[in-house]
Amino acid sequence: MDRTTEVAAADRNAADAPPDRAASGVSGGALVTLRKRADFLRAASARRQGMPGFLLQARRRNEDAADQAIRIGYTCSKKLGNAVMRNRAKRRLRALAREVMPGLARPGWDYVLVGRPGATVERGFADLRADLAAALARVHGK
Repeated sequence: MDRTTEVAAADRNAADAPPDRAASGVSGGALVTLRKRADFLRAASARRQGMPGFLLQARRRNEDAADQAIRIGYTCSKKLGNAVMRNRAKRRLRALAREVMPGLARPGWDYVLVGRPGATVERGFADLRADLAAALARVHGK
């Protein structure tokens, strides 16, 4: 009975502890998800860089200087496949953005990652990571 009490106390303490951000590989960069159609359309009419695993669209916002967050949207058309395949592709794109964007994206910019049929789901994650780093460098003129 004494052991059960110790385990229960440890579980309660673990639930109250803040999440370990360092273990997740996510730095402190603020990523905000695009939600409005107008934002996606503005990004689609700006810079774009095609890569084997996805298409990156990017635009600099000319809004107030107070809003300097990195905003990112994800889209996958029905060309990718059924809902399961589209959701899998978007999950991979979100994971990719969480990993790469805080270090390489620029504040005050909007980005949209567009999934490609077959490639977004089937391509290796390390290859997608390298593709995103290269696409960001090309979009920003490095």
